[in-house]
Amino acid sequence: MNAASRFLLVSALAVSVTACVTINIYFPAAAAEKAADRIIDEVWQLRDAAPDAPAAPAAADAQGETK
Repeated sequence: MNAASRFLLVSALAVSVTACVTINIYFPAAAAEKAADRIIDEVWQLRDAAPDAPAAPAAADAQGETK
C-alpha cells in the first residue's frame, strides 16, 4: 500500500468516526414551557383581534356555484 492510499484510508476513517458523534443540547423544560405558553397566548390574542371572516364564499357554495 503506498503512502497516498494509506493517507486516503486514514482520512476516510477519521471523517467516518467524527461523523458519528452526536451532540446533545440541553433545553431547560421550564424555559421551553414558558416559551410555548407565550406563543399560545400570542396566537389567541391575534385570533381574538382579527375581525370575523365574511360569509360570502360560504353563501356562494350554498347556491351551487362552482369555483
